[in-house]
Amino acid sequence: MVDLVRPAELLSWFAQEGDARPLVLDVREPWECALASVSAQGFELLAIPMGSLPARLAELDRDRPIACLCHHGVRSMHVAAWLAQQGWECVANIEGGIDAWAREHDPQVPRY
Repeated sequence: MVDLVRPAELLSWFAQEGDARPLVLDVREPWECALASVSAQGFELLAIPMGSLPARLAELDRDRPIACLCHHGVRSMHVAAWLAQQGWECVANIEGGIDAWAREHDPQVPRY
């Protein structure tokens, strides 16, 4: 199952998911990450474009809670569901993506 988490609830969700170092998996394209990115505070940030994820799956630790991030939350929902199908048990989608992050959590993040 994939949890849906708003940006402001992310650290609370991570805290509920155990002691492993949490990960925000940014599945946007490199040009999008160059326009806007979140600050990794209380979690690790890893950018792997959605299309590259199958080839780079070994970079992800199954024991870590992973919250997926994209622009508006659609691509990241697909990735989170795919990870759950691959056996990841602690996966969330950051609802609204980086756009919601900028609007609700950190107005310093540029919107695009």
